[in-house]
Amino acid sequence: MKVVILAGGKGTRISEESVLRPKPMVSIGGRPILWHIMKIYESFGFNDFIICCGYKGEYIKRYFVRYGISQKKVDFTLSEIRDNGKTVSSPNKEQTEQWNVICANTGLETLTAGRILAIEKYIGDDDEFMITYGDGVADINIDELIGFHRAHGKILTISTTQPEGRFGAISIDQDGSVTSFQEKARKSQSYVNIGFMVADRRLFDYLGVGDEMLERGPFNRLVADQQIAAYRHPGFWSPMDNMHDREYLEKLWDEGAPWMMWQKI
Repeated sequence: MKVVILAGGKGTRISEESVLRPKPMVSIGGRPILWHIMKIYESFGFNDFIICCGYKGEYIKRYFVRYGISQKKVDFTLSEIRDNGKTVSSPNKEQTEQWNVICANTGLETLTAGRILAIEKYIGDDDEFMITYGDGVADINIDELIGFHRAHGKILTISTTQPEGRFGAISIDQDGSVTSFQEKARKSQSYVNIGFMVADRRLFDYLGVGDEMLERGPFNRLVADQQIAAYRHPGFWSPMDNMHDREYLEKLWDEGAPWMMWQKI
């Protein structure tokens, strides 16, 4: 099953870094967060990646070319899809990772539905594929997620969690008295979509012409047709939306990152 990674946005909330490189190339522990995400999937045996490039996409392509040729650490084929259709392949036989990577130009200003629509041809005849964002890591069990998706029979399954609270949760009765206070309580938070999605190819029928955010029109149409399920992930997840998040992830990496699935399976 192929893994589609949305990596084309401008990352304006972490502009201190994204002014120089695309957000998925911002490093954690000396490696781009994109590498960490791919390693999570690799831990469960998924090695075929389609990276939806956009803003500063040449940095992503250059990274994989250098990773495959210069560092001599990877056995993968990089297929760099350019506007003129030219394909460049870089196989290497000295491996730790065994990845097949397609870096697809999906446009500078393209919204997420359009990026998914643009890579339909690379899904081939597969009935299922996975989608995630290029800026979040989790200790999610991909095998359980896929099992959940197949058991529910929906077009799309998203992964959700209750994030760690950034504010205290307060309960107040009718006369204004505080009845309870919980500092940064996780269980009081709403569930959020964390990526790590599984879709069948019927999803493309819900993308229209690709001029919407995936999470708006397409998701709402799926909800209306009762074709979206939510897998509840009880463990660790963190996005990298800003510099505070990056510093937090760096700290966790130094302590033994909880998303380091490739050393736990």
